[in-house]
Amino acid sequence: MRFARHRTSDPAIIHQCASICLGYPDDEMMAMVPLLDAALGEQPADVAITALRSFVGHLRESEPKILRQQYIDIFDLSRKHTLYLSYWTAGDTRRRGEELGAFKRHYRDSGFLVDLRGELPDHLPIVLEFAARVDRQAGVRLLQEHRPALELLRLSLVDLQTPYADVVAAVCATLPGESPADRRAVMAMQGAPPPTESVGLEPFDPRLLPIAGTR
Repeated sequence: MRFARHRTSDPAIIHQCASICLGYPDDEMMAMVPLLDAALGEQPADVAITALRSFVGHLRESEPKILRQQYIDIFDLSRKHTLYLSYWTAGDTRRRGEELGAFKRHYRDSGFLVDLRGELPDHLPIVLEFAARVDRQAGVRLLQEHRPALELLRLSLVDLQTPYADVVAAVCATLPGESPADRRAVMAMQGAPPPTESVGLEPFDPRLLPIAGTR
């Protein structure tokens, strides 16, 4: 008797779809909703795929105007849900410049010209697209290195009870190990607490500000 091998979803598909879902919901992004639905529908219905399909359903059923205002409120005006990964671990300190430089080196070493579209190199949608379409190994390594930032973002979005939490949870599900249950567990994942100049393990620090005017 032969048994079919259990299929798992493709992390590259998850990362590309999550990259799109975390972008500003303008007309171009909203026009991609049917394509997102189709791509996810071809994947096995695991935890990550189910979470992303739930979010795509939210996009499909919501008014674009409301979606855009919600995006601005959550990611542009809030101190608690920034998509800039190095903010969670370095804040506005000198160490952040080093972390941004590390992102740039990964992109440069890939041999491809990475279009940042006016964003900083640690912007999560850009990192996800890099992992999905440019250099899987380097992109996944970046996500793994910034796993605590991803988990803090996920927990903050869960607290807000926004569907965007499903998108970040889907990304975390592609990485090894279980997601921490709370911020204390994220601290344990990170190891020793960072120097006092850093803000990542205290996500409500007033210095944790998104870059104004970027989407």
